[in-house]
Amino acid sequence: MKVTLNTVSLLAALLGILSFIFLVVAIGTDFWYLIDTSKLEMLGNHTGSLGSHSGLWRTCHAENTCFPIVNPFRYETANITSSHRQLLHMQGTFVILLPLSLVWMVFGGMTGFISLLAKAYFCLLLTGLLFLFGALITLAGVSIYIAFAIAAFKETIFLLGRRKGLEGVNIQFSWSLAFVWLSFASEVLTGLVFLLAARMVGLKRRNNCSI
Repeated sequence: MKVTLNTVSLLAALLGILSFIFLVVAIGTDFWYLIDTSKLEMLGNHTGSLGSHSGLWRTCHAENTCFPIVNPFRYETANITSSHRQLLHMQGTFVILLPLSLVWMVFGGMTGFISLLAKAYFCLLLTGLLFLFGALITLAGVSIYIAFAIAAFKETIFLLGRRKGLEGVNIQFSWSLAFVWLSFASEVLTGLVFLLAARMVGLKRRNNCSI
């Protein structure tokens, strides 16, 4: 089966849209980090749920009460420990990188739309590189978030001084983070498909020139 430029263009557009939707869902939801306390509640006979789930912007408890996460850009850093200061820097980094990746995708989508209509080699090549660079931004953001979550957990353990009380607590990443990885994979594929489209346009022009 021969792959045509129209098929490749349609695939690039579909992957780009999926990547954008996945990242919007991830950034807009509060299930990046999940604290499950069901075992602890059974052991302690608690009537209410102690669990919570967090996103980039807020933490929500089981009673659907949500509280905004500390703003890393307005927090007084004079009287805090170096480890806490590092956590704030990490938080400030990923809350910039992930929305930036979203804006980058919008820009790449506009250039991609124009390049697909014009079938311009350099525009298609540029769009492919834009999406690949945007994927690097997404990867950097999600990697820093994971490192932040792990460091925050270690800081909590250090402050408590022992693990007692946390044995019945299950801490894990949740489905919002999975959507970021789906967005990253789709973004990489979008960039590669645009590079493929650029190669197809380049070969077609070369064949026309040789004739």
